[in-house]
Amino acid sequence: MMRDVKQGLDQAPSGAGGGAADGWESAVQTTERWLARSDRVDTLLEGLPAALAGQERARCQHLFYGVVRWFSLIESGLAGLMAHAPRTRVRAILMVAGFEVLEGKTDASAKIVHHAVERAKTLASQKEAGLINAVARKLAARLVAGPVKTGVVSADLAVEFAHPEWLVQRWLKLFGPDATRQLLEWNQQPARVYARARTDAALPDFLAPTPWPAFFEVKAGHWDAVRQLVHDGVLYLQDPSTRLSVDLLAPKPGESVLDCCAAPGGKSLLIADRMQTGRVVALDLPAKLPEAGAPPKPDLRLVRLKENLSRAPAAVQVSLAEVDLTKVGTDFYRNLNLPADYDAVLLDAPCSNTGVMRHRIDVKWRLEEGDFGKHAKQQLALLHAAARLVRNGGRLVYSTCSLDAEENDRVLKAFFDTRAGGPFKVEQKILSLPWIDGHDGAGAFLLRKA
Repeated sequence: MMRDVKQGLDQAPSGAGGGAADGWESAVQTTERWLARSDRVDTLLEGLPAALAGQERARCQHLFYGVVRWFSLIESGLAGLMAHAPRTRVRAILMVAGFEVLEGKTDASAKIVHHAVERAKTLASQKEAGLINAVARKLAARLVAGPVKTGVVSADLAVEFAHPEWLVQRWLKLFGPDATRQLLEWNQQPARVYARARTDAALPDFLAPTPWPAFFEVKAGHWDAVRQLVHDGVLYLQDPSTRLSVDLLAPKPGESVLDCCAAPGGKSLLIADRMQTGRVVALDLPAKLPEAGAPPKPDLRLVRLKENLSRAPAAVQVSLAEVDLTKVGTDFYRNLNLPADYDAVLLDAPCSNTGVMRHRIDVKWRLEEGDFGKHAKQQLALLHAAARLVRNGGRLVYSTCSLDAEENDRVLKAFFDTRAGGPFKVEQKILSLPWIDGHDGAGAFLLRKA
């Protein structure tokens, strides 16, 4: 995605370092950072000041997510309204106001513009507030009217649902027009929050049952209570789609199980909870070394993985190994007193994330056409490495959170086209489609070794 932002951050955000910024102001500041530096959405949210809490934090996230989710549509509304590119802060104010207009439509447009102008007087300048007043009114009129149709299906869908056109074209070929529209509509909706019950304890009313056993939808406004239940080991926040690969793996008490790409550890914990006794070994890449002169930073992936492994049932022996799966042999495992082969191996491979775009809302702007082939090459290498660690009669599950055949069926075909695939047979396969199944998408394949 080209955002064409030449300016950096104009000044330190007033809410940084424990300031008392409200949710709207923080949304503008966070949007400004995203526009200027192209930081990942999750990284930006983790950097919000601790003083921003409760409803204001939720408001900030809602507005910022809305900007990212509808970025290209708001951008198209701004096209041609300014002779020169404004400061990044001004553009961020217009973006937040634009999303509010999209959400509120005609009835709220005048109030939204007035609010943005008044806030701009302190967040920007009096002169820039005048610019925002003129531009925001025209932007609101365009957004309320909706995009102009061109008659080109891929282009019209891309504009209407704020997705890259090349990605829409790819999905039209894979799924057809009706399913593609349903996928785009799905992606543009705020994600629901789900929790998995880890015990048989009675659960509060704000956890609504779902069609998926042990998974509950978390109603808004109860986050402090939810955090406490997670801390107490009663709940784990997790999308129901994560159960699919573990269901196929079917870990049993007393088995040895390897989770090859384990971070942040939600599936490792689910495996351990299913087993109750046995051994779980979690693998993931080591933390990246800091650049010369830069202070070391904790790798949040590994931090969360360690936290999740620490929550495993006491009778399950858990181990963590930080290593590139494709670069070690069986001696590596023996040297760490780990099994050299396993009853069950899960390879939940890195992928394009096309099945989880409702949660990972900035993926569509970071993804490039060539990434699918790059992922498939890496996935095949990982599958070969994981297959070597399955004992005779054991099980291997290959899974992704991608909807794309290039990362699912074609990777399996390439694997079976080599000698390494000889001892294995595919026993079951699942492709979960969000607009049909009602949760994140995923591909999963159960392989049995003779």
